[in-house]
Amino acid sequence: MIARAAACCLAWSVGVAAQADQPGPARQQELLNMLKHDCGSCHGLPPKGGLGPSLMPDALADKSDDLLLDAIQKGRAGTAMPPWQPFLSINESRWLIARLRQGWLP
Repeated sequence: MIARAAACCLAWSVGVAAQADQPGPARQQELLNMLKHDCGSCHGLPPKGGLGPSLMPDALADKSDDLLLDAIQKGRAGTAMPPWQPFLSINESRWLIARLRQGWLP
């Protein structure tokens, strides 16, 4: 019985942690607005490329989440890609990567 209670508590805490990693609804809207206006200004609308490369799912398919996270958080030296670390948490960046992989369109 104790093992069952511990398993239930563990499952609940994992679910709560996963939800805590997700931005709230208002922040999600802000992030989508940022994706459209800030990212879209270089990557295009839809994000098929421009000054920056395409952010369409097929263009991202061979890139790891860690590579994309590094590009978002730290920027890319020698390019117009700035670091977004002052404005985006790691979890928010991961949330944006997931939207892009799903084929987000403005």
